[in-house]
Amino acid sequence: MSLLSAMELRKGALIETQGRICNIIFWNLWKSDRRSRVQMKFKDIQTGRISEITAQGDDKYEVLDSEGIKLNHSYRDGDDEVFYTAAGEEYRCTAASCEDVVRWKAEEYDGLLIGGKLITVNPPQSVVATVTETTPPIKGVQSGLKEAILDNGITVKVGMVIKIGDRVRVDTETLEYKDRVN
Repeated sequence: MSLLSAMELRKGALIETQGRICNIIFWNLWKSDRRSRVQMKFKDIQTGRISEITAQGDDKYEVLDSEGIKLNHSYRDGDDEVFYTAAGEEYRCTAASCEDVVRWKAEEYDGLLIGGKLITVNPPQSVVATVTETTPPIKGVQSGLKEAILDNGITVKVGMVIKIGDRVRVDTETLEYKDRVN
């Protein structure tokens, strides 16, 4: 951990502010005639809440050292979700903080460790899922989108040629349909 001024921070830095662990998602230097100010947006890692602040250039922030690891989901144990690394190390994360992530049923998740403790878990950029409900495909129509419900209960827009039972690749952040998978 180190202390950096607001002028030294950049987008993507992981900081602790007001007792919360946050990721800087926006950083902009704003210059006036008298002083420079820094506009920043923070995203709370555990709640997803976004805060905006205008800081003086010499305001200090604690920058956290973090480590990214690959995890496999194992099971739910009370209020915790249990994850394992390929080497067999066990990590626990509160079920409330990762329930939306576990719904994706991915083979591998991205974990964020701070001080050896699992803080948050994110799904991979894209996941392959099976379509369980949608309208029948329309023959001859190659473009356009229709709604479909995936095997994890998430509703996305898919191509008009997709039918029930097809496996599709979906972007986990934007819920955008990418392609059909054989």
